[in-house]
Amino acid sequence: MGVFMNRKLAAEFIGTFWLVFCGCGSGILAAAFPEAGIGLAGVSLVAGIALMAMIYTIGGISGGHMNPAVSVGLAVAGRFPAGHILPYMVAQVAGATAAGAVLYLIASGKAGFQPGGFAANGYGDLSPGGYSLTAGLVSEVVLTALFLFIVLGATRRRAPVDVAPVVIGLSLTAINLVLIPVTNTSLNPARSTGVAFFAETAALSQLWLFWLAPVLGAVAGAVAWRLVGESSAAQADPALALKANLRA
Repeated sequence: MGVFMNRKLAAEFIGTFWLVFCGCGSGILAAAFPEAGIGLAGVSLVAGIALMAMIYTIGGISGGHMNPAVSVGLAVAGRFPAGHILPYMVAQVAGATAAGAVLYLIASGKAGFQPGGFAANGYGDLSPGGYSLTAGLVSEVVLTALFLFIVLGATRRRAPVDVAPVVIGLSLTAINLVLIPVTNTSLNPARSTGVAFFAETAALSQLWLFWLAPVLGAVAGAVAWRLVGESSAAQADPALALKANLRA
């Protein structure tokens, strides 16, 4: 593995650590803080800002995936080498798990600390709003697909480069505002794995859903972009249209 690839993996580790530490940490440490808790809206905003900041920081190094589902979706869309998916996944899950461990260490410094759900994802009894497995599956697949569609559109060749992190970060904020009551919002198998290890609940037994649904959603979003977004780009650019016709 070359030095450049090692740098990419290190960037993904650090980026995923940051995303999980801020996103899950805001829920664990700050959401219900007496008289000054940031609540659902605050947690949603923190996650979006954290993602936005790290895309600006490591986007030019690793692409700023920080999410195994995003890596898979970008590969399906032809934007990322399929052979890099596994090493990216390992780095992302490692970063998320390290963030979960640090959060646990910090949170346990308070007298009487009980991990509880520890910001883990879940359905049924583990859903914040008591939503079913079917509701969790559908919501995670659909919203991950739309998120990946937005990622691909915001990072297309003709899109303003500096705007993409803002669009992607605010999209995550919007999704969190909708999805936290249903599953506590995954979209990201690394995020789900990193905190499930430390929850007192049966989060690990439900972890399969938060790998399956985001990956399925990312594939669907990539396919939708290839059908809709790339066709539109080809129509707008005669050179791209010519290339598309030659491929056909």
